[in-house]
Amino acid sequence: MAIATAPTPTQSQPEYKSAAHEAAVVRAEALKATSAFAKPADDATLDATVAALKDKGYDVHVAESGEDAKRIVLQLLPEGAEVGQGASQTLDAIGISHELEESGRYDAVRKTTRSMDRSTPEGLRAMRKLGVGPDWYVNSAHALTVDGTIVVASNTGSQLAPLAFGAGEVIFVIGSQKIVPDLDAAMRRLEQHSLPLEHARMRGIYDIDSEMKKLLVIYKEFRPSRFRVVIVREPVGA
Repeated sequence: MAIATAPTPTQSQPEYKSAAHEAAVVRAEALKATSAFAKPADDATLDATVAALKDKGYDVHVAESGEDAKRIVLQLLPEGAEVGQGASQTLDAIGISHELEESGRYDAVRKTTRSMDRSTPEGLRAMRKLGVGPDWYVNSAHALTVDGTIVVASNTGSQLAPLAFGAGEVIFVIGSQKIVPDLDAAMRRLEQHSLPLEHARMRGIYDIDSEMKKLLVIYKEFRPSRFRVVIVREPVGA
C-alpha cells in the first residue's frame, strides 16, 4: 500500500533516474528479500487474527491468492456502486484498481477526481468533498495486529477520512505478511519495511521522497458491519 500520494498532474515523471533513486531501489530489493515483515503468516497466526477480527464484529474472508481476493471483493461490491479507493500497491497488483476504474461496472470516484480541475479553490473543494464520503471504499493497510488492530499510514491523509468515518462501507484487502504481534511491531513494520519500499517506488516514479505524515489506528469500528476484511494468505502488496 502506498504511503505517499502521487503528485499533481503538474509534476511530470523525470526522464532520468538519479543516484539516490538507484540506491533506494537496491536497498528496497535487499529489504524485500530479507525482511521478516515480508513473510506470510503461519496458520496459527492467521487463525488467531481472523478470530480477533470476527470478535470485533467484522465480516472476514480468507483468500488463498490475489486472484481469489479480487473475486471476493467484486462479489461484495454491488453492481453500479459508488466506490472510492486509496493508492494501494495491493489493489493494483491483484487487478482490483483496474476493475473498479475501467470495467464500467462501478461509479469510480478516484477516476472522477483525477480528471477534476485542481488549479482552483473551487475544483479542489469539489474533489475533496467527493473523495471523503463515497458509499463504498476499498483500501489496504500497512499492518494488522493479531488482536485485530488495523494500521494505515499516509502522506496527505486523503484515504484516512473515508476509512475512519466518511465512507458508508469499507473493504480492506490485506496480505497476511502484514500481520504483526502488536502495535509496537506495527510501527516497526511501517518505519523499517513499508516506508523504505514506498520511498524507492516514489523515487522511481517522481524522483521524490516518501513521507509518513499521518497515521490511523483502528482498534475497533463503532459500526462493525461497516467493515469487511479480506486477508490474502499469500503476500500481496508491500
